[in-house]
Amino acid sequence: MAFSSWISRLRSSSKPIYTKFRNSFTTTAPPPSLAAEIILRCRHIRKPPVSPWARSLLPLALAVSAGSFISQSNGVNCPSYCQSPILDQTKGIGGKDSTDYLVKGSLKKIPQELIEELKLICKDNMTMDYDERYFHGKPQNSFHKAVNIPDIIVFPRSEEEVSKIVASCDKHKVPIVPYGGATSIEGHTLCPSGGVCIDMTLMKRVKSLNVKDMDVVVEPGIGWMELNEYLEPYGLFFPLDPGPGATIGGMCATRCSGSLAVRYGTMRENVINLKVVLANGEVVKTGSRARKSAAGYDLTRLMIGSEGTLGVITEVTLRLQKIPQYSVVAMCNFPTIKDAADVAIASMLSGIQVSRVELLDEVQVRAINLANDKKLPEAPTLMFEFIGTEAYSREQTLIVQKIASEHNGSDFVFAEDPEAKKELWKIRKEALWACFAMEPNFEAMITDVCVPLSHLAEIISKSKQELDASSLVCTVIAHAGDGNFHTVILFDPNKDEQRKEAERLNHFMVHAALDMEAGTCTGEHGVGTGKMKYLEKELGIEALKTMKRIKDALDPNGIMNPGKLIPSHICF
Repeated sequence: MAFSSWISRLRSSSKPIYTKFRNSFTTTAPPPSLAAEIILRCRHIRKPPVSPWARSLLPLALAVSAGSFISQSNGVNCPSYCQSPILDQTKGIGGKDSTDYLVKGSLKKIPQELIEELKLICKDNMTMDYDERYFHGKPQNSFHKAVNIPDIIVFPRSEEEVSKIVASCDKHKVPIVPYGGATSIEGHTLCPSGGVCIDMTLMKRVKSLNVKDMDVVVEPGIGWMELNEYLEPYGLFFPLDPGPGATIGGMCATRCSGSLAVRYGTMRENVINLKVVLANGEVVKTGSRARKSAAGYDLTRLMIGSEGTLGVITEVTLRLQKIPQYSVVAMCNFPTIKDAADVAIASMLSGIQVSRVELLDEVQVRAINLANDKKLPEAPTLMFEFIGTEAYSREQTLIVQKIASEHNGSDFVFAEDPEAKKELWKIRKEALWACFAMEPNFEAMITDVCVPLSHLAEIISKSKQELDASSLVCTVIAHAGDGNFHTVILFDPNKDEQRKEAERLNHFMVHAALDMEAGTCTGEHGVGTGKMKYLEKELGIEALKTMKRIKDALDPNGIMNPGKLIPSHICF
């Protein structure tokens, strides 16, 4: 197929998919009276103080690998499952084998003294408007819900303001939930215990750019797309590319990655240091700007992926990359999703320096066609990007074309024109919104798992068989180069049986990954409230106990994003 003919299928309207479907999903907030009716309160039980011996465990705990440190999940002023033996510990919210959908929590009246203190700190940059609070309490891309919403929204403009806000909330033992681009999937910004939502979007300055060192210091509210627009004139870019709208602070908090992680790594590898406000209001800088250091505990990695449960990120120093000299984007179709996955694996094993390997199943391609009025072949499809010199990029392309032909690949086409390449990646980035073209009034349960690369074809085939057998519309999208794949499951929120079926499929996929060697329940979306129930199977009880010790040492009042990360049945 001639490329000029093929690329014409991709020409989309100038109106983005998101704009096209956004109005279909605008949620009208229920009246305050209705919200009050669904509030679930729980009897307050005083939390015992953290003993000196527990505090003394902090140095030991911090020495543990900081890849996945997690917070306690019992809500502020709610009884801990450790403290209330009458509660069924195996069925707690987010606990082991939990099947609960609505995240419960207590609701304590905000002290008037705190409100006055926040007014002095934030001036006009705070609100108690119900519609604004409802908006912040309902994640825009997540099906997860909580019975409560934040009581107050504050919009700090500086690290000093964040420090004062957090210290004041800690003094009054009021929960804090940091808030960025609201693109998280697993309920990270839910406010099950009400409290103060700290919206960081006004803190979006580029504080310093060090071109010769290829690093940049930014505030957490800047988006990755905005940052790359700023960096482009300098010939630099920040290589992580999650969903549109994600902010740098939120990307650090969830340890996200994206399609370029196969080449450049995740946030864990691309953050040099952080500044973080701890629960008591103290500001900690986690390291220097040196590219490597063996000085002390790795506090940077402790905070990355902590999802706001250990502190509020106020400054980030990032590694940058040179904009590639040349790139080629290629696409190829396959008769089965296993064939496509096998080619992704074979390409990585060949030693080629691929910068992207993305897999779309035939249902996802159908959604793209429907949303954009295109005519792409509705078959499992691989998308590649090769970078380097012009000769090297073309050489890599030809090698992968040969690999694809050995695994039943067809219609192998590639693009070198900048606009054509941009068009190709645009349809991948807007895949979620394209799904809603098939079911405009449905919600999406979006989940991801990750397995060692050698197991990718097996788990995708196994999951795909289960998804295809379901009555629900399900699509598969994978970062196939590093074993990470996603499923978008569309369901009618008004039909409980459809929601339960979506949850069953999610459960099946996660356990299929965990049953394989070294699989994980989430490759890049994070834990939030949605994946807590799988952590004990993946990490073991002792790892979770260690994480809880760290959480309690750094946040003894349990105010930092309560109800996230660590299952409520974990005690130590």
